[in-house]
Formats: sequence, C-alpha cells, structure tokens
Amino acid sequence: MKNTFGNSIAVTLFGESHGEFIGAVIDGICPGIEIDNEFIDSQLLRRRPQLACDTKRREKDNYKIISGVFNGKTTGTPLTVIIPNEDTKSGDYQKISPRPSHADYTATKKYHGYEDYRGGGHFSGRITAALVVVGAILGKALNGIGIEIGTHILECAGVKENKFSFDPTAEIKELNQKSFPVICDQSAEKMLEEIEKARLDSDSVGGILESAIVGVPAGVGEPWFDTLEGVISHALFSLGGVKGVEFGGGFDLTRMRGSQANDPFEIKDGKVVTTTNNSGGINGGISNGMPIIVKTGVKPTPSISKAQASVDTEKMENTTLEIKGRHDPAIVRRVAPVINSVIAICVADMLATRYGTDVFLNGIK
Repeated sequence: MKNTFGNSIAVTLFGESHGEFIGAVIDGICPGIEIDNEFIDSQLLRRRPQLACDTKRREKDNYKIISGVFNGKTTGTPLTVIIPNEDTKSGDYQKISPRPSHADYTATKKYHGYEDYRGGGHFSGRITAALVVVGAILGKALNGIGIEIGTHILECAGVKENKFSFDPTAEIKELNQKSFPVICDQSAEKMLEEIEKARLDSDSVGGILESAIVGVPAGVGEPWFDTLEGVISHALFSLGGVKGVEFGGGFDLTRMRGSQANDPFEIKDGKVVTTTNNSGGINGGISNGMPIIVKTGVKPTPSISKAQASVDTEKMENTTLEIKGRHDPAIVRRVAPVINSVIAICVADMLATRYGTDVFLNGIK
C-alpha cells in the first residue's frame, strides 16, 4: 500500500477527496531552495476550475507548508504541505453501486471496504492539487538551473493542433501563461465547442497532451529499469485518467524505416546535437541533450450524467446508475499543470540521483 514515488527525492501523497485535508511530503529535497508562493499560486490556479464547462466544485486551495521551510527556504528536512477540502458534497456519493471506469470497485477489493469512497476518496483527481504544489516547488528549482517544462493539449475530442516545434523553448513560456494551454488559439475555440457539446449531452471527452522538457543535459537516466522514459511513464500512469504514454515519434516510428526514424548527429555551436528529434531526447533510456518530448493520452472523464449499467454490491444484482455530483466534461485543460508537476518531480529526482541532492544549489557540472 505504497503512496511514495522517487529515490533521491521521494514524494508521498496523503488524504481523500472529502477528508479534512489532502497533502504531500517531500523527503530528500536539498536545503536552500526558495519557496515562491506566487509561482505555486499560479500553478494551482491553472489546475483550478475556471471555465463554464469545468466542474462546479471550486476549492480555494489554501495550502499551508507546515514543515521543512524556514525563512522562506527549504531546510533539507521533510517538507510537508496540507490543503484543506472546503467545498464538499458527500451526499452525492453512494458505495453500493460502483461507477463505471472509476476505481470504486477495485478500491473496495484492495481495502476490504474500509476506504473513504466519497468523491473517489484517495483515488480522486482532487489529490493532484498536492502534486501541483510539490511540482511547483521542484519546478521552480529546475528553472533556476536552466530547465523548463511545458504542456499543451495536442488533441481533444478529435480536434488537433500543432505539435511542438524543434526548439519549443518560446512555446513553453507562452503556454505556462495560458489558462487553456494550446499553441494555436483557434484550436482552443474548436476544442471548447466540442467539450460544451459533450457537456450538454451529459457526456465527456478525452484527449492527448504533449509535454516538452528543455535544458536537461545529456547523461541523465539509467540503462535498464530506471530509464528516463520508464521513470516518467511510471509517474504519469499514476494519474487516474492516463491510459497511454509515448516519447518522441512514439508509435509513428513503427511505420517508418530506420533511415527515416533515426536522428542524425551534428556539431552545432560547439555542441553535439541531432538534426531531428524522433527519439524525443532519449537514447538507451538516457537523455541526449535534446528537448524531451512526451505525449500523454487521457481518457474521457468517467463521471457522466447518462444512465449507465452497474451493479448493487449489497444485493449482488444488476442495476442502473445515474451519477450525481459535480464533474468535468473534460479534464485535459486542468491536467496540463499536473503533468508538468509530475515531470518536474521525475526530472528533479533523476538529476539528484545523477549529480547529488545539492544540484539545485551547485548547478549541473
């Protein structure tokens, strides 16, 4: 029953959707990292419901760091953050009929019926608010050593937009200022139209998000079980709605010949670079210095108002379930800062493993 991720820097999540608090503990973080509350607030705002089509559950996310920080900087001891749950309607949830494609049934089997099922309990997307605080702290530290992370909605409800350019640095900076993270604003209009159609039909839609990490030096990652792709995938698949992860050209590479898929090397400005980036910045599980590109597939939100087939687990008979409560017809917009945060945790941990936990003080050498 493990809720901890990471080796040199370990993150533990705790809490339930309708409990008093959710939160996280960061262990192994180096001392001296500045806590930028304005930046944390900006990332929580990007995750928070803002648009008309978002869930009507509107939490203020009044987080509080209760350990591991003194005079505005990390002490190096475990950092603990808590976030109160203030806008809950627990009466909207019942235990006897599991919601299709939710973790209700599997949670009951794992925890023998003792789990807090309200709002999805520990499996709820609400817990990702704590992830965003952690990711903002580590992400800001990464920025300080020249590493930037950005995510945009590549596809939603069949509406596609442009992929990241070969050098996505400028696009990352723009995306991190947008409430609806797309490179092309016209794409946002079309996506929002499809999301609204789904909402009016008591349904939901999913999508694909594309992330870019720039500034990671060559040589980060392990050759086998802790490959850079493996660690990032591990963390991304911890997010409940994620059903697919691919790097660089991903599955498209299977339809190419090697002469098309390979990334030729060249010397440019005194550095070894590749002229294409089909490998997504990773070779042999190790970063090659190019932008790391990862795509994440997110399924449609399983909580929909349409009547669905389920079971009554007390009577052990079939039934029809109509889900109540407040839910998003699409989570792709709100999950973008969560993905950024998860990637920040992975990169920070792998850098600390490669260069030592004081890498954020001493830089990459």
